[in-house]
Amino acid sequence: MIPSRMHQFLHDALPQSIWKTRLIKDGPFRFLEFGPLDVDRLQRLGIKVDRLGPRLVSCMWNEESSVEIGGFLVVDNLAMGQPSMGGTRMLPDISPDIIHNLARGMTLKNAAADLPFGGGKSGIVKPENLSEEDRHEVIKGFGQLLKRYKEIYIPGPDVGTNDADMKTFAIENGLNNVVSKPVDMGGNRIDELGGAANGVVVATKALLEHLPKLKQLPQFKNIVIPEPSDMDVLIQGFGAVGAHVARIFHDYDPQNSPIIKGISDENGYLLNNEGLPWKSLFDMWKEFGAVSQKYFHDCIMHEDHPELNQMVFSNSSNNLLTESAFCLVPASPVFNYLDVDASTNPSMTTDRMGNWQIIVEGANTYSPNPARKAERRRMERHVYRDKGILIATDYLVNSGGVIYAAHERIIPTPDHLLIPKDRLGNPEAIENWLEKNQKDFEALADIRRKAAVKKLETVIRRNMEELIDGLCKDADSLPCEIAEQISVHRIASMEKSRTAQDIMEEAPTISLDKTITDAAKLLVNAHVSIVNVVSQKGKLIGIVTNWDITNAMASKLPMDSPLTKVMTADVITNTPDATIIDCIRKLENHEISAMPIVEDDKVVGVITGDILARRTLFRLLQTMT
Repeated sequence: MIPSRMHQFLHDALPQSIWKTRLIKDGPFRFLEFGPLDVDRLQRLGIKVDRLGPRLVSCMWNEESSVEIGGFLVVDNLAMGQPSMGGTRMLPDISPDIIHNLARGMTLKNAAADLPFGGGKSGIVKPENLSEEDRHEVIKGFGQLLKRYKEIYIPGPDVGTNDADMKTFAIENGLNNVVSKPVDMGGNRIDELGGAANGVVVATKALLEHLPKLKQLPQFKNIVIPEPSDMDVLIQGFGAVGAHVARIFHDYDPQNSPIIKGISDENGYLLNNEGLPWKSLFDMWKEFGAVSQKYFHDCIMHEDHPELNQMVFSNSSNNLLTESAFCLVPASPVFNYLDVDASTNPSMTTDRMGNWQIIVEGANTYSPNPARKAERRRMERHVYRDKGILIATDYLVNSGGVIYAAHERIIPTPDHLLIPKDRLGNPEAIENWLEKNQKDFEALADIRRKAAVKKLETVIRRNMEELIDGLCKDADSLPCEIAEQISVHRIASMEKSRTAQDIMEEAPTISLDKTITDAAKLLVNAHVSIVNVVSQKGKLIGIVTNWDITNAMASKLPMDSPLTKVMTADVITNTPDATIIDCIRKLENHEISAMPIVEDDKVVGVITGDILARRTLFRLLQTMT
């Protein structure tokens, strides 16, 4: 059955006429799909179409399940490559616009990480009072829904899901259609290894190396850059990212690990100017989850410890952001951790914030929503420009998780380890398969992990260098603007390299001895705007378009007239290896809406304005023509 929250949202947002015409039924599964041309319909769902996407928005559910199973998928952009990649979030208040925000973040993140994957995200509407048994059914059922989109989307874990859930997806859909699987499936298990956290640590280390360049800007002329071992750090959100940040800071370089001065979670925050016992806190987090209150009461209040005099505990989590340190790591799943205006309900307002020098965003904070982007720029003008605090934007920093995950596709599962198709959906049979191949899967996981670590180190260090160099080059720019330029430039470069062959569609042909009526029927039946007239040997000799048929009728030309009466013989064409930008130029310069793609005088495909709008970043490409 469709989740009640989802049902209410969709019925409020979409009129019944859309339900009747757009609902796709596949057994018990239901899908409402929308593309980049559905501007008005997507607007009803809270999504604004722009030059990057989205490519696909799907609202999906299982109509016949006893437990509520449903949610949303957004494939934002495929310019960097297909399929798209991004996590599956499970929360009660999931909506299409939230998933679109996250999918756009993945578009920029995958581009910043130089990964050959588009940006996507999915979200499960979590039912109320969900038992552990029913939770497994929800994960399993959502995996079955995602099977429809396995060619264009690969899920990983996100807030509310974990590596074990990805194993459930893999049991349903196969090993190569899920990422961040457990090690027994050859996976890079983002949660266990702390992939996103590793990116935060590498970014922070790289920033320390490049920060001296910023002294040429007036707001940074007096910046004092500490030695790595003297740097103090506040971590907002000691969870799946934040806890691993503390651990990896030490593991990365034990002799030069920074001072973890303060951490916060849902129950409060801990602060010690001399440094917190990160190892004890990490172990406690693994066992119990939230640690701030428990550690203070169990290890400080009821024990005779000299550090009691230096330890501060508050049950107000957000007040950690009133404390000062060289580096702040926002790692809590909160978009709006800082703002000038209290009306937006930020974790902290800038008039009460502590004194920091760098903010390294471990949490996902990006949103394509124009209002939120304006809020972000307003915050950065005050924090970066006025206060002289560098902000390393989330998707330049926390792409470690997706880099780890991507290597499960970049280094694909060998054929001899792929789960036989007749075992998919059968947990017991699959467990036997995994056990039989245990050593091979463990070896594969190690190869993938090492490759991911090497890639992560390279791309995130490059991102930090490009961020600081961009800010130095353009003193009026904000960090969020430079960050977006970095990712969009990579997306645009990839899109520019695509050719007509990558996007063209089949082109119907007709022989010269046919009539206008024959051409009209072919146009209607093939749902196209252009028919190619060819010789007996298949050579292109002309085209007939919708406009030609309309003009013939307006001129009262007999419909049984030969095609020579209406066809255009002087045809504008292009070749399969022509760039998409070259195709756009030809269409615009000749003021035509469709163009045959020809190789060796024979038609191999067609490109139209509609194809460009559906299958490319048309708005982005138009700015380059």
